[in-house]
Amino acid sequence: MIEKQSKAQSLPASLVPTPTHEYHSDRQSRSVTRVAAWRRRRPIPIPYPRPIPIPFWGSRVLIWKQDPTVQDPGIRTAFIPTVVFTGPRDARIKSMGLPAVSANAFGDFIHTPGTDAFDAVHTFAVVRQTLTMLRRSRGGVPVPWHWNVSGNSDPLDVHAHGLPGTMNAYYSRTQKALKFGDFDKPGSSPPEHIYTCRSLDIVAHEAGHAILDGLKPSWLGWGNPPQTGGLHESFGDLTAIFLALSQMDQVEALIALTKARLHNKNFLEDFGEQFGDALGRPNGLRNADNNLKLSEVSTEVHAISNVFTGAIYDILADIFVFERKIHLKDDAAVLYDVAQYLWSLVLRAIINAPASKATFADVANEMLKLAASDGKPVQYRNFIRNRFTFREVVVSPTPLTADIDDDLVLEAAVQDEPDAVQNRIGCCGTMNLLEYVDDEGEEKLLEKEIEEFQKALG
Repeated sequence: MIEKQSKAQSLPASLVPTPTHEYHSDRQSRSVTRVAAWRRRRPIPIPYPRPIPIPFWGSRVLIWKQDPTVQDPGIRTAFIPTVVFTGPRDARIKSMGLPAVSANAFGDFIHTPGTDAFDAVHTFAVVRQTLTMLRRSRGGVPVPWHWNVSGNSDPLDVHAHGLPGTMNAYYSRTQKALKFGDFDKPGSSPPEHIYTCRSLDIVAHEAGHAILDGLKPSWLGWGNPPQTGGLHESFGDLTAIFLALSQMDQVEALIALTKARLHNKNFLEDFGEQFGDALGRPNGLRNADNNLKLSEVSTEVHAISNVFTGAIYDILADIFVFERKIHLKDDAAVLYDVAQYLWSLVLRAIINAPASKATFADVANEMLKLAASDGKPVQYRNFIRNRFTFREVVVSPTPLTADIDDDLVLEAAVQDEPDAVQNRIGCCGTMNLLEYVDDEGEEKLLEKEIEEFQKALG
C-alpha cells in the first residue's frame, strides 16, 4: 500500500484523471438531496432579533439599611421595582408634610443623607419595602389598610417629620397615617438631634402596626387581654427583623458579623439602636435575643412582646442551624430561605388566630399545625414546641427530647387573668392613642382608674 501511494504521488499532473462535468453535476445533486433530507429530520432554527424585556418602571433610592448608628450595612442603594411618583408616592403610600421630592433624569430618588428629601424618600421606601414583603408572603395577595373597605382605596400617609419635639412615633387609624417624631438627645452638648424616621427598625415597626390593623382589626382595642397587645407590639418588631432578612446584603452582613452564629451580638437582635442609646439603653429599645418568660414580665405590653419575639428569634436560629450545610449551600442563602419560610409561617398563624382576645398559645398552636401541613421535618415543630414551652407560653405533655406528636394541641401555660388590663405606658405612640379604646376597653380602664383611686384613699 505504501509503495502504490508513492507511485501515485509521483505521477505527472497530466496523467492524473480529471472529474468530468457530468460527475460534478451528479455529486452536487446527491449532496443537495442529502442536506434537504437531513433538514427535514432536524429543522435548523432561523435566527431573528428577539427584544429583551426591559421594565418600564422602578426607582433606585438611598436608605439607611438598619439604623443611623449601625455603620455596616449603613447607607446603601435599594431598588423599588414598582411605579414611584413625585412625592414620593404610589397608589398605597403617600409621603406628606415635607416638600415633594421628584425623581432625577434616570427616574431615581437619590438624595444627600441628612436632608429633608432623603428622610422623605427613606421613610417612604421602607414602608413600601414592608408592604411588598407582606404581599409576597401572602402569595401576591394585596394587604389592605384598615379603611380599604367598600371600595375605599385611600393610601397611607407617611409623615417623616410628623411629630417635631416628640420622642415617639405612631400609626393612627383615624388619621390614616404614620407619624415619626424627632428630638434632641437628652444631655447631649452640642445638641444631637435624632429623627426616628431614619431607623429602618422604627419605620418598619410602625408599618407593621398599620398592616396588622388591616389583617386583624380588633386586636388594637384596649378590651383585649395583655397578650393580644403583646402580639401587636411583637408583630411590629418581627416585621423589622424579617424585613432586614429579606434583603440579601443585610443577610450577608449578618453572617459575616456573627460568623453564622445568630446568638452572637448583632444588629438584627437590637431594635432602634440610636433611639435606645438616647434613653440610656445599650441594646436598643428592645432586644430580640432574650430569655424572658411570661412569669417574669408584667402586663406592660412591650415587656410581654419581648417573650414572643424572643421565642421566634430562637426558632429562627434553631432552624438555621438545622438546615445549614456549608459544603452544599452558602450560609447567607440558607438563612435567607429559612427566614422567608418562618416569616410566612408566623404571618399565616397570626391570620388564622382568633379575631379578638388572641393569646401567644393560639399563635404557637397555629404554627405547629401549619408546619405539619407544609410537610416540614418534625424538627421544625420540635423547635416551635420547645421554645414556646421554655417561655411558659405552652405546656408540653411529653419530654422536650421526644418528637412532638402529630395534631397535638398544646395547653397554654401562664395566662392573663380574666380581668387583666393592658398596660401601654411604655409602648410606642400607636398603642397609646385613645382612638383604639372600644366600649369594653373603656369600661376596664375606668374600673382600673377607680381601683387605683380607692387604693390611694386607703
